[in-house]
Parts: sequence; structure tokens; C-alpha cells
Amino acid sequence: MSGPVASADVPAEPQRAAPEACVLEITQSREGRVGAIGVRRALPRRGRRTVGPWCFVDHMGPALISAPRGMDVAPHPHIGLQTVTWLLEGEALHRDSLGSEQVIVPGQLNLMTAGWGVAHSEEGTGSYDGNLHGVQLWIAQPSATRDGPAAFEHHSELPHRDLDAAVATVLVGDLDGTTSPARRDTDHLGVDLALRAGVTTVPLRADLEHALVALVGAARLDGQIIEPGHLAYLGTGRTEISLAAREPTRALLVGGVPFDEEVLMWWNFVARTRAEIIEAHRAWIAADDRFGRVDSPLPRIEVGPPPWSF
Repeated sequence: MSGPVASADVPAEPQRAAPEACVLEITQSREGRVGAIGVRRALPRRGRRTVGPWCFVDHMGPALISAPRGMDVAPHPHIGLQTVTWLLEGEALHRDSLGSEQVIVPGQLNLMTAGWGVAHSEEGTGSYDGNLHGVQLWIAQPSATRDGPAAFEHHSELPHRDLDAAVATVLVGDLDGTTSPARRDTDHLGVDLALRAGVTTVPLRADLEHALVALVGAARLDGQIIEPGHLAYLGTGRTEISLAAREPTRALLVGGVPFDEEVLMWWNFVARTRAEIIEAHRAWIAADDRFGRVDSPLPRIEVGPPPWSF
């Protein structure tokens, strides 16, 4: 699952997000559909484009899918970002223009680096019937790597850490010494928190800004309830948070050093200037070598030009 970003999410202007210290800002996600799946889009939002380098968070499902249909997210292009796919239920098949073909199931991580350009699809496996539930995220690549080569990696096992009444799975980055093997181009982290009934203290780094997205159940933080459909922005300056749950709850913690580059997002592209977006769109429509070809039975997704290009 990925994109697209529309003007309803953010204006088509470059922006550098200003981090805030020790806040709790709860915003409502925008509901939409990507392929055959309903999503709650927590990032980007007007006024909050990034948390660290994280610039896109889609909470997808839960939705009932069938083997013949699946996710049905047809081939589409990306530049300047990494996609992170994490499932709580179900199965999905990733295909990309690098030749990767990888089934992902809960507890495993798919991470694709777009760099200068890549195309991919997210499809049904052809054999799974049942609920699909998970999250897909984008990470904005810094200037040092965003024009580099595309890449894909799959991690069938990730490190876990016990935290009071929770188990933390480190998807990307480092949580107080527990480190994921996944690639990262900036100093950031993504952690799945499986909370049991009780109170859990999660250690944080004060120099990072953080946000929390509830995926299942509800957690209380600083006297406020965080439920699916909302993003809780925590800002910088925190060394820990205490989460209270009354029932089994899943939440995703994302964070990173505040991203110090202006970001321009349109459709499935993360760039810095409108000219970069226009050129990437031209290359996709022309089907030139920049994005390659995805070996998928689904037709390529086409889109009209950016609104500022005519």
C-alpha cells in the first residue's frame, strides 16, 4: 500500500516542519481508499508534514480480502523516499522494477528504497482469504542518498524487547540499545508496541521528535486517550512516555532527528522542487528507463500532470 498524496493532505509547496518541545498534539487521520483497502492517513497533514524523516503514515484496514482480488495496488512510481510495510493480519505480495517478488506476513518487514526512481505494486498472494490489517509508511531520504540507486530488503525476523506490560518490536532504528537490521539513511526509529493491560514506560531520546499511532485498542498518555484514527504528536525533549492500556492494544511509535530539509510531496513523489516532480512525472508517463518495469498482471497507474505544470 502506498500513496498517493493529494492536496487534501498537504499543499503543493515545499515546507520544513518546525519541531515543538514536550507537547501532546492529537490530530485526526483522513479517511480514504488505496486500491481495494480503506485507509486512515495520519501523515502528512496540513501543519504537520513530517515527524523526523517520516512523511507518510497510512493505517490500512482491517479489511476482508479474497484470494482472487487481494490489495490491487497496481504498479506506480516513487522517488526520494523509503517505503516501510508492516502487517498485523494477512498477507501481501510486493513486486518491484528491481525484480523483487516478496510475500510479507505479520512480524516481517518490507523496506524499499526509491532513490532516483523505482516502481512497485502491492497485490494479493492468490491464496489468502481473510482480514488484511497493517500500516505503510514513507521515510523522506536526505539529499545525500535521495538521488542514489533503488533497493529492496525483506526482514523475516526483527528484534524484540520486553517493556513492563508490553513487547516492543524494533522495525527500524534503535530503541535504547535494541537495534533493527533494516537500512536507515537518517537517525530515526519505528517501533511496534504490543501492550497488555497495565502501564508501560517506553524510553525515548530527547533529541528526537516522536509520534504515536494507535492501530488496535486504546492507550492513555498524559491523561488523553489515543485510539485508531488519530496521531499523537509528542514533539522533542521527552526521555520517556508512560502508556496505560485496559486491554490488548497495538500502537506504532515513530521518531527521528527533526528533518532539516524542505520537503515537497505530490502523488507518489517526495522531492524538493516542482521541477523535480515534473521531470519524474514525465519519465513515468513516457515509460522510460528511470522507473523500469514491474512484472505484474495489473495495469500501470497513470495520473495527469501536476496542477502547477500548465
